[in-house]
Amino acid sequence: MIVRDGIPEDVEQMSSFLRELTASGKRTRPDDEAFVLANYINDPDKICCSVAEDEGVILGFQSLKKAKEGNQWGVEPGWGIIGTHTKPSAARRGVGRALFDMTRKAADEAGLSHIDASIGATNSEGLAYYEAMGFRTYRTLEGTICKRFDV
Repeated sequence: MIVRDGIPEDVEQMSSFLRELTASGKRTRPDDEAFVLANYINDPDKICCSVAEDEGVILGFQSLKKAKEGNQWGVEPGWGIIGTHTKPSAARRGVGRALFDMTRKAADEAGLSHIDASIGATNSEGLAYYEAMGFRTYRTLEGTICKRFDV
């Protein structure tokens, strides 16, 4: 497995496994290719979007963007906002840890002090993952648990 920057040619695979997550009830946000390209690969607030790949197959990706004033998650401007997505068949293979190693370096280089992960309250795998990476709950919203990582 290698971790590298995501590129437009990855969008089809990224969207495909996001649709798997949607079908399984683990995702509620859009999952089409246009959304992936606009919100992960080409997001103007993007700090990084990394993919984990094994022999040409994208196993997961992680995005980090800088929170702007009035962002939809209510995250403090200047903090990082992280999103992690793993292909269901690649779960428990170290994909998330490998991705976070790269994201953490990017956050440090960008001068971030904190990273927010807003996770659905019923997403036990996501909550456990972020806890294992060192994120701690700092606020809760209806249906969402927000965890903070201090860079």
